Amino acid sequence: MKGILNAIGAIVLVLLLITLTSSLYTLEEGSQAVIVQFGRPVGDSITEAGLHFKLPFVQEVRRFEKRLLVWDGDPNQIPTKGREFIWVDTTARWRIEDAKKFLENVASEEGAQSRLNDILDSVVRDQVSSSELVELVRSASWEVPEKEALKDIPKEREAELKRAIARGREEITRTILTEARRIIPQYGIELVDVRIKRLDYVESVREKVYERMISERKRIAAQFRSEGEGRSAEILGEMEKELRQIRSTAYQQVQEIQGVGDASAARIYGSAYNKNPEFYAFQRTLESYEEGTNKNSVLILTTDSDFYKYVKEANAGLVADIPSIGVLKSSAAKMIPAAPQTMVRDDGSHVQDIPSAGEASKAKE
Repeated sequence: MKGILNAIGAIVLVLLLITLTSSLYTLEEGSQAVIVQFGRPVGDSITEAGLHFKLPFVQEVRRFEKRLLVWDGDPNQIPTKGREFIWVDTTARWRIEDAKKFLENVASEEGAQSRLNDILDSVVRDQVSSSELVELVRSASWEVPEKEALKDIPKEREAELKRAIARGREEITRTILTEARRIIPQYGIELVDVRIKRLDYVESVREKVYERMISERKRIAAQFRSEGEGRSAEILGEMEKELRQIRSTAYQQVQEIQGVGDASAARIYGSAYNKNPEFYAFQRTLESYEEGTNKNSVLILTTDSDFYKYVKEANAGLVADIPSIGVLKSSAAKMIPAAPQTMVRDDGSHVQDIPSAGEASKAKE
């Protein structure tokens, strides 16, 4: 009998332990819970961490995150107000504000993500469709660049950059957040923040944009080349001008020097001519013989021409006393029999008679 009582006592103790453990539960930090009885939530949401009680066997605990959760929507192709089709990728931060209401409306985080997809995609589409592309990509505090930064920008693009905008990207995202917050609280969700993560052209528009960018780059490159060629022509023109000026100055100096030289030569020739006109005429005649005749030249002269005056006189033995200064040219020495030469001072007085080459050779013989 005693053994039966001990067994019954042990069974009761086990049942008490099971009942106690099923009626106690712990809630971790960063979590919240809702008590569900027969599939329906009862009581308020439990948000404090620690040890809590519930009815055993008939109640169960549904736990939810109390921390921030991330929603990442799928990129959507949306037309702007200007009919430019762009890809819009949006992200948001949210949390479960009322776990009981959350459980009653969406049941789980997966259900909440699906509901956020519907709400946020709709609001984003409405705001993007009612906004210009420049408003989506530009901040309201954006300032027009300085003139130095706009020097390579086409005029039509410069006007677009300077155009004032009604609202910027931050204002659009705030509007999206405000509109979504009006709908989401009924699901026990608090929407903390919404951001446009990425904006991009669709493929067809992107190709046109790339073509436009390439065209603008080519135009700027052509402008740079044109400016470079213009500057090159300007430098070459200045160089040619300086070169012509240098040549003109050099030619002027050459003419001046040549004039001075010609004047000096004329003065020397005149002085020499005045000292001995006959010898000067003879010397000039010998030079004309050397300069005017060669092996390929043919001269046709009359018999009484003065060109060979001294040759005829030499052949006639009439050239007997022609004074000589210096050494006569070899061609004249062959044509004219050598005459006695007399060295003369500058004042015209005789110093010494020098025998001719022929007389000297005879004297040696």
